[in-house]
Amino acid sequence: MKRNRRTKIVATIGPASGSPEQLNALFLSGVDVFRLNCSHGDHAVYREHHANIRALETRHGRPTTILLDLQGPKLRVGCFAGGKVQLNPGALFTLDRNEALGTAERVHLPHSEFFAGALKPGDDLLLDDGRLRLRVESADHDAITTRVVHGGALSDRKGVNVPTAILPLSAMTPKDHADLEFGLSLGVDWVALSFVQQSEDLTALRKLVGDHAWLMAKIEKPAALTDLVAIVQAADGVMVARGDLGVELPAEKVPAAQRKIVREARHQGKPVIVATQMLESMVQSPVPTRAEASDVATAVMEGADAVMLSAETATGAYPREAVTIMDRILQETEAEATVSDAVPMSTQKASGISDAICLALRQTSLALKIPCAVTYTSSGATTLRAARERLPSALLALTPNELTARRLGLAWGVHAVHASDVSSVEAMIDTAVQTSVREGLAKPDDTVSVVAGMPFGTPGTTNLLRLVKLT
Repeated sequence: MKRNRRTKIVATIGPASGSPEQLNALFLSGVDVFRLNCSHGDHAVYREHHANIRALETRHGRPTTILLDLQGPKLRVGCFAGGKVQLNPGALFTLDRNEALGTAERVHLPHSEFFAGALKPGDDLLLDDGRLRLRVESADHDAITTRVVHGGALSDRKGVNVPTAILPLSAMTPKDHADLEFGLSLGVDWVALSFVQQSEDLTALRKLVGDHAWLMAKIEKPAALTDLVAIVQAADGVMVARGDLGVELPAEKVPAAQRKIVREARHQGKPVIVATQMLESMVQSPVPTRAEASDVATAVMEGADAVMLSAETATGAYPREAVTIMDRILQETEAEATVSDAVPMSTQKASGISDAICLALRQTSLALKIPCAVTYTSSGATTLRAARERLPSALLALTPNELTARRLGLAWGVHAVHASDVSSVEAMIDTAVQTSVREGLAKPDDTVSVVAGMPFGTPGTTNLLRLVKLT
């Protein structure tokens, strides 16, 4: 089974999509990556979903890709005496350490990090997904006095966002540690870290994960944009998480931030997902709005490796329809001749042998109209370098490592196949030719290109390009 598009689809699994029959329907409709959202569900649910997703490999003979998305630190106010209060613009409102039930004048803030000196007069606090805005007038170790800028109703346990300050938060909560340990025991392929603020957050996670999974940095804090280059370097992939990012940034700044994140990920050759509210209306409607269709197309034009469905497939009324329509939008957008011009190559000049080989791979694909480029890879590095160049040909990744085949399912244009190990160039060429024909990516009389690193099994040594005429 091969897709008729290059951009991948990530689908969040939930009550509307978790059964074996539903997962199979989503896979057949076009899902490439299955997301387990740790903000919902429990370990028993994750285990069941994981087993059902992996069963698709046997059923369809294709690797499956599973992304475990850690919840991250959730900042919330405490509870109110009546369950809800009304905050009026211009009024003073205090957030403090007093655990008593809140009133229209104050509320408990059960997070010591707010009182550690990070907040200064003039900083803003956003409540309830940005619906209310408070401006800090003073802050000490016991209380934060604010003035209500945008008022409204505030009820128990609503979220708090801090767009203008970096709180001394641990990147992972005890729940995240437990979910990570469980996810790694299952064998997930990617782990996404929420609310990344600096590259050190990923360095700490890397020590826990090792080589058991690839790491995804979720960019949803304005602070992350100031350390973006280092964050992308520390991660294996990036997600433009527009939910919280859209709360903490003014709406008019989100598109530019999205372009910046995608561009940096492309530059470094890291897979990038554009996520959140892509087909949001399809939670309740069988068709998307025209604006949503354009949003998905824009992500393709900007060069995203993947686009993500959240509530649309997790809890929505039309999960399969959402995937089907997203698949159609991707195919139509990629079919436009202008897409290849709108998505520039990331490597304008080679900085080493590996880059030079992949640049040559693109040039030969264009010049000879090669239908299929084959990368033979152990770690996935060779394939990711080739994917960065956005080849006009199909990209077949052969790997003896099943984990690598699964992880590459997120990368743009990659059709990964778990293949037997080889010990010679001749055996590699034979495998490449046979697999490209079997997978429907090439036919007799075609020329295919084969890229690999020598010696075999040594990551980062892409140094071989061979053109092969099929007979």
